[in-house]
Amino acid sequence: MPVEGGSSSGSASATRHPKQKRKAHSLSIRRTNSTEDRPQGVQRGDMLEGQDSKLPLPIRSNLLELFGQIEREFENLYIENIELRREIDSLNERLTGDGQTIEGGDPTKGALKTKASHSTSQLSQKLKTTYKASTSKIVSSFKATAGSRAVCQLLKEYVGHRDGIWDLSVTRTQPVVLGTASADHSALLWSIETGKCLLRYAGHAGSVNSIKFHPTEQMAITASGDQTAHIWRYMVQLPVPQPPPDVSAPCDDDQDLSDREEGEVDGEGPCEVPTVRVPTATLKSHQGVVIAADWLVGGRQVVTASWDRAANLYEVETSELVHTLTGHDQELTHCCTHPTQRLVVTSSRDTTFRLWDFRDPSIHSVNVFQGHTDTVTSAVFTVGDNVVSGSDDRTVKVWDLKNMRSPIATIRTDSAVNRISVSANQRIIALPHDNRQVRLFDMSGVRLARLPRSNRMGHRRMVCCTAWNEENQSCNLFTCGFDRQAIGWNINIPVLLQEK
Repeated sequence: MPVEGGSSSGSASATRHPKQKRKAHSLSIRRTNSTEDRPQGVQRGDMLEGQDSKLPLPIRSNLLELFGQIEREFENLYIENIELRREIDSLNERLTGDGQTIEGGDPTKGALKTKASHSTSQLSQKLKTTYKASTSKIVSSFKATAGSRAVCQLLKEYVGHRDGIWDLSVTRTQPVVLGTASADHSALLWSIETGKCLLRYAGHAGSVNSIKFHPTEQMAITASGDQTAHIWRYMVQLPVPQPPPDVSAPCDDDQDLSDREEGEVDGEGPCEVPTVRVPTATLKSHQGVVIAADWLVGGRQVVTASWDRAANLYEVETSELVHTLTGHDQELTHCCTHPTQRLVVTSSRDTTFRLWDFRDPSIHSVNVFQGHTDTVTSAVFTVGDNVVSGSDDRTVKVWDLKNMRSPIATIRTDSAVNRISVSANQRIIALPHDNRQVRLFDMSGVRLARLPRSNRMGHRRMVCCTAWNEENQSCNLFTCGFDRQAIGWNINIPVLLQEK
């Protein structure tokens, strides 16, 4: 969770990011394999050796269970074979006592040849059936990914922040640029094509936790740990685009972009750029960290969400506080506005999210939704009549605004989900995870793809946020994380795949 102000030097510390401490502690607990959780037939030594596996824990556990089932089936077949041998020996003794001869006493010949052959064939068939059933279970868990044929290519890395990046957004006006909000107390604007930093906003005294752009003007609003939200104007000129880098070229696997020298920001590095330090307006009615902010449709009002358990609605022109939205029992984590209607959704650590309706000036209704069992990290509107919510309970749920008693789809994952985004045209949900993965799903909960991650590309720490940019056919998805970098991706998912 984005944090309050404080020292920004060096990498993200545990004191400044309690969520990472909780995740590290829970991870250490999960890696302790108890006797009760160990599948029958799998020895402790095997489990310990599996700790070095690169497979995610749920897949590895599933494999261990399947192999345990195979082992138990082999044991049953072995016992049946022993009983069959005993029966053959008994029949041989009875035939010998009756004076009948068996060719060499060999149970595979003579009178018992047919029975033994049939038993051997039966054993072979059982083994084949068991193997086929087990492997089909394993393969089915990878079927969606293996048959997707989705193309996810890393195009550009945006490096220059001194600390983790909490949020990012794309401008809605020309020129189209990328904005990032960081724990280093700054917000940066980037050229999408060249990856060059164009402008730096340094008006906050704390971590910048959120950034959103005005729908029609060159204005941005940023929320901060200094208990304020700032509205500021910007003017940028795009540089001449350069040819894209060859991402397939070899590079040093040991190089970690999160360990770049801090001097790259203010010295000879990529962010020696104009700096804005004075906001157009300062919104300061909150009594705690302002975690998120967004523009209502039309851009004349903004909404802010805070750790003081309230969301505030302001007039942009006068900075006047219009409404205080109260009701959450714990700190707010996110807020989002509908693209075409005066609707606001707020998320909270109290496991709920609330829908606020300002369409009727005389009535401001609110609906509370309790679909999660842990912190709701974000809830966002889609272009249609849907809300998509993500949570630390490792689920993402799709809701219908017309009937939000229960979700119409539930996505279960292996890691906590941070600030999600939904593409307007293809309606694809991009999920950033604590475990550094980014996964793509459709609105019905079908997994479409997972963004590539290795020593050479992808995020090296927790992924905090995703943002779509469908106006750009090339770089149409952005992600950011606590490794101090934002990444631009080209996502190409066939229409036939989405219709499956």
